[in-house]
Amino acid sequence: MKEKLYPFEDIEKKWQAYWLGTGLFHMDPKSRRDKYYCLVMFPYPSGKLHVGHGRNYIIGDAIARYKIMKGYNVLAPMGWDAFGLPAENAAIKGGLHPKESTLNNITAMKSQLSRWGVGYDWTREVTSCLPDYYKWTQWIFLKLFKKGLAYRKKAAVNWCPSCNTVLANEQVVNNLCERCDSRVVDKDLEQWFFKITDYAQQILDDLTGLKSWPERVKTMQANWIGKSEGVDIDFPVEGEDFNITCFTTRVDTIFGATYMVIAPEHPDVPRLIKNSAGEQDILKFINSAKAQSRMSRFSDESEKKGIFTGRYVINPVNKNRIPLWIANYVFMEYGTGAVMAVPAHDQRDFDFAKKYHLDVRVVIDDPRAPSAAQPGMNVAYIEDGVMINSGQFNTLPNKSAAGKIAGWMEVEGIGRRSVHFKLRDWLISRQRYWGAPIPIVYCDKCGVVAVPEEDLPVLLPDKVDFKPHGKSPLSGVEDFVNTKCPKCGKKALRETDTMDTFVDSSWYFLRYLSPKNGDSAFDKDIVDKWLPVDQYIGGVEHAILHLLYSRFITKVLADLGFVGFKEPFRALFTQGMIIKDGAKMSKSKGNVVSPDELIIKYGADTVRLYTLFIGPPEKDAEWNDRAVEGAYRFLGRLWKLTSRVNDTERGKNGPGPGDRILERKMHQTIKKVTRDIEVDFKFNTAISAVMELVNRVYTAVENGDTYYAKEAVTNTVLLLSPFVPHVAEELWQRLGNRPSIFSQPWPVYSESKAREESLVLPVMVNGKLRAKIEVDDTASEEQVKAAALADSKVNGYIKSACVKKVIVVAKKLVNIVI
Repeated sequence: MKEKLYPFEDIEKKWQAYWLGTGLFHMDPKSRRDKYYCLVMFPYPSGKLHVGHGRNYIIGDAIARYKIMKGYNVLAPMGWDAFGLPAENAAIKGGLHPKESTLNNITAMKSQLSRWGVGYDWTREVTSCLPDYYKWTQWIFLKLFKKGLAYRKKAAVNWCPSCNTVLANEQVVNNLCERCDSRVVDKDLEQWFFKITDYAQQILDDLTGLKSWPERVKTMQANWIGKSEGVDIDFPVEGEDFNITCFTTRVDTIFGATYMVIAPEHPDVPRLIKNSAGEQDILKFINSAKAQSRMSRFSDESEKKGIFTGRYVINPVNKNRIPLWIANYVFMEYGTGAVMAVPAHDQRDFDFAKKYHLDVRVVIDDPRAPSAAQPGMNVAYIEDGVMINSGQFNTLPNKSAAGKIAGWMEVEGIGRRSVHFKLRDWLISRQRYWGAPIPIVYCDKCGVVAVPEEDLPVLLPDKVDFKPHGKSPLSGVEDFVNTKCPKCGKKALRETDTMDTFVDSSWYFLRYLSPKNGDSAFDKDIVDKWLPVDQYIGGVEHAILHLLYSRFITKVLADLGFVGFKEPFRALFTQGMIIKDGAKMSKSKGNVVSPDELIIKYGADTVRLYTLFIGPPEKDAEWNDRAVEGAYRFLGRLWKLTSRVNDTERGKNGPGPGDRILERKMHQTIKKVTRDIEVDFKFNTAISAVMELVNRVYTAVENGDTYYAKEAVTNTVLLLSPFVPHVAEELWQRLGNRPSIFSQPWPVYSESKAREESLVLPVMVNGKLRAKIEVDDTASEEQVKAAALADSKVNGYIKSACVKKVIVVAKKLVNIVI
């Protein structure tokens, strides 16, 4: 670049200092204006920000600035999700203590946000790794513990051998750790859980009320919760006085159950196989199955293996004696850990039955081809049909038979209608250092004892060998571990696991309202006024992690009377990722684009403008370094245009035809930009519309049509101000106005002035452009057709041909088919 098109370095420093000094983004708690809580997901301070991160914060800043101009009392806070694996791993990689590394990264990231021109109310800053915050994370734990929603149990958990810690199910993707991509294995450990399953139905039901959430996110949450309605059926064990209960959503197929499979972890396995002839072989199989990860066992691609227990259960509906198997694809976490197998009508059961030569019994026949589904078939018949081989339910359609069978089983006392969820309880224990200590002590006399609220926070010690070794680093800190029981005063041991970082982020949006409050986590009156968040912005990757957990914690706090609402976020926007060289930006891929270098070269407003203009904000977009200069050149054109029209005055003779065209374009642009921001944040099309307006002003000035030129440029600057705030502030002042531009109301358009007086429509003949016609913008479809057919150029192509059809796409085009 030979020369700078405008002095962005001086401008940006000037206005960043001005906004900070005037408190532009300070929410006024005493204001009577309507409130607007605009929140972006707070970041992990694990390293510097790149332009991919910037999309989130720039979108949020543009919305906040727009709402300020619309007259709202805006709350736009920022904080740091500072505990957890991302920050700890970054510290280990950098050879620093996690506290030092994290606080250094916060300083660097805060500077980057300021250089972007992103404004926040920094008086409300929260940092989750500091005691004044995690004291209240521990307080929330105690509230759940007291309510019976926090509990400890030994369980098979997801273990990442690289991170040396437990992962929640939601943090395992395709059997890999979401953080480091290491293969996850199973491990039996005593762990702390939050009982989110108690809220499964409520969380699912309340999705319907989230009208301003993306449907994709709601579907992801519903699928993860995985509600299934069916019947619990009791199968008596032959020769024993107990039953094995299985859950099925296909009770219509119960008469076709020819064997049962149970999970290797099923609690009845020991007594079922004890002293049996095949006990050792069965135990060997069980150990082999447990050695597989649950994800691989559950995968459709993995081989389904099983072993016969030597025992039988009785099918309660027909008294058939059916063999009991143990299989690697059955889990205790799903249903009851037992599955009634109906190979004729389930493909997985069918494949298993064929492999182990088990019976196949058809109980649903294809009504279109009776008796087509026979034991000798090659695949299971999984469509609807007519009941056969099902006693008194024969000839009924299977769908209607299901309800009748369920009712009959309840009368007979052999089954009952039931609901099961795929959702598992939230595993919050982590065997890592950098997290909020779990406020629990273990006493030989009193058992598991909660730390009293007045003793919070349980401080995380600084002097720790924090590198992961497979057990909590805190277990090696004697001064931390050894304590006194709060109940009896005798020697006790502290819990050494720390909490999942998603506990920290499940309530931070509440703390912003009273971040310095030392007496409570938040003030109920204030949060009830400001919550739910009006607009939440962040990545879709948090759909079944942070967003699900935040909804759960909010509902618990509401039930406990601490907040007066049950949903934390009224509206949600999930931005797409910025892609570079065909992949998501990542340091490991070497495709990260630093905003710092671009800001030095082009200025922050150029980076902001290009980031918003790159494509629909909800879609992924490819970053193009060369295209950034196009955004820079546009701002240079606007700078020159402002200087050119600044001294123009309205002509004494009033506006001419060219002036009226510019006036109409100006009002159309105000309308377009306003609607694009209000409806679905179409910043890219809003910016495109402003660029068209700038072109029109240039044309008007060249033609001497300057009556509305200064007004058009003034409105252009106002419309661009949320996107490029530094240059907008400077141009606003150069146009003779007092700062700040953000104290000005948003431009208002006139519907009558925005209305097109005429339209120019392309006319296609058999799909090829042959002419353009001008019609009144209020013309009816018939009038448009008539004008097209009367055009001389069109007639030249039609000649004597037969016109089959004339298609009018309203205000777009005319297509004549001959």
